[in-house]
Amino acid sequence: MRTEKEMQELILNIAKQDERIRAVYMNGSRTNLNVPKDIFQDYDIVYVVTNTIPFIQDKSWIDCFGERLFMQYPDEHPDYPSDKENFYGWLMQFKDGNRIDLHVESISHAKENILNDKLCEILLDKDNLLPEIPKTTDEDYWVKCPSKEQYLCTCNEFWWCLDNVAKGLWREEIPYVQDMLNFHVRKQLEKVLSWKIGIETNFSVSVGKSAKYMYKWLSEEEWNAYLETYCAGTVEACWNAVFRMCDLFEKVAVYVGDHLGYEYNVEEGKCCRGFLEHVRKLPKDATEIY
Repeated sequence: MRTEKEMQELILNIAKQDERIRAVYMNGSRTNLNVPKDIFQDYDIVYVVTNTIPFIQDKSWIDCFGERLFMQYPDEHPDYPSDKENFYGWLMQFKDGNRIDLHVESISHAKENILNDKLCEILLDKDNLLPEIPKTTDEDYWVKCPSKEQYLCTCNEFWWCLDNVAKGLWREEIPYVQDMLNFHVRKQLEKVLSWKIGIETNFSVSVGKSAKYMYKWLSEEEWNAYLETYCAGTVEACWNAVFRMCDLFEKVAVYVGDHLGYEYNVEEGKCCRGFLEHVRKLPKDATEIY
């Protein structure tokens, strides 16, 4: 596997030798000092170029980065918009284990947008065309203190979406249940856990994509309780996970509300839990809910 030094030298040497490439910058996890370094970190690289189209038309030019295992052209996907004249990418997994997420960007687009990402680090600027940028920081991704309305709506969304989970489990519609739990209910649980972390760190940290770094600030008991909210593909396992979610959410939501001066709606949670418990025991041949 090529080393970080070898990869960076390769990336810069290609840029130096190609007159069409006028600047290079990097962003993503490798410029974030708060992200642990490991062998799976991508190289998120942007080449600022005079014209993106020649790079797109002659795709063989990327062969100079090494032998690829597989790759993706995200801007060729028919279901997603693209602006090829200003921004175009190649996501490349190499046979030696390295990965580069490479983009070419027009000069005008780079000048207009580079300051919008505080994790950008300029590696090369042949013409001093890019604006001076401050030291990289993940400040934009720090947990934000919720307003009272955000807090109350998050609590309501958590309990309300469990109504859908209940009927899905009674119907034994596991795919639907899994989607509701992970894409709707879990997101509200992540929020309150993130707010708890924010309170304890003065809202000065990022918990990462999908809240994957929460373990850094939660107690071992809390982290294990969170992991136990993931469930296998059976009705019983899903029901058990649902009630573990309820226990953890209520405990943390009350903590957050107490510290921020927001009143947690105890009655809402109590009524929802009662409904869940009732539906769990509801016979499969029931003709009425109550």
